[in-house]
Amino acid sequence: MKPAPFAYTKPAAVAEVFDLLAEHGEDARLLAGGQSLIATLNLRLSSPTLLIDINGLGELAGITLANGALRIGAMTRQRALEESGEVRRHAPLLAMAMPHIAHPAIRNRGTIGGSIAFADPAAELPACAVALGAQIEMRGRSGRRMVAAADFFRGLYETDLRVDELVSAVVFPVLQPGYRSAFAELARRHGDYALVGLAAHARLDDGALGNVRLVFFGVGMKPVPAVAAAAMLEGRRADETALADAQAALARDLDPTGDLQAGAATKQHLARVLTGRVLRQLAGEAA
Repeated sequence: MKPAPFAYTKPAAVAEVFDLLAEHGEDARLLAGGQSLIATLNLRLSSPTLLIDINGLGELAGITLANGALRIGAMTRQRALEESGEVRRHAPLLAMAMPHIAHPAIRNRGTIGGSIAFADPAAELPACAVALGAQIEMRGRSGRRMVAAADFFRGLYETDLRVDELVSAVVFPVLQPGYRSAFAELARRHGDYALVGLAAHARLDDGALGNVRLVFFGVGMKPVPAVAAAAMLEGRRADETALADAQAALARDLDPTGDLQAGAATKQHLARVLTGRVLRQLAGEAA
């Protein structure tokens, strides 16, 4: 299929984007990497009357480290994240997730802001943002505001982003001493959307886990924190007993709906498998 007719513009400044969004509202769409938007346009799942190409706005790209935080501009390509030494040092969970995102050709164009704003429930970056306690920076005519990633994602492709705003950056706290991250996902083929995925972050103190965050993707309408399972691990070593308790608690955390890729029972089983893999990663890093 081909997209419905639309007008196209490429603003030279962010202020122009705000004016266009204010004028056209929900009839406008922002074009960043286009790796999701172009597909929805071609399938006519999205039919804007105006496409606003923000690829010329260099101020929205870049990775900077300041005041204990790693600020990643929304237009930063996923490939840049994959190759960044700053990301590997200060937000290693992102570095772990990047090779799982589609294929190199997609990552060359896809942006972190596009993935966050699109909020696909099977995408890796939204779950990583929640697991790391990131802040989503949004800008509009009325100024700049920050929202915790855990509050930004509201439902299926639904976020806290207002119609007259754009995601301008994602801000991650830098990795603190004693903290570790782990990541795992299962897909039918490498590069496919995950059947189930898990982003994890925790403190390890002499092998005992603390401040555990387990955030699943591909199992709900948005990233799903496994609160009960994480609570089972607090203050404990990542041994087989703790693992079994955390896996059992997933029944309280997750209520997956089956899809074309896997049924609900299969997703629940895969979530248990990934919990084991992730905990072993954390224990291995702590050794």
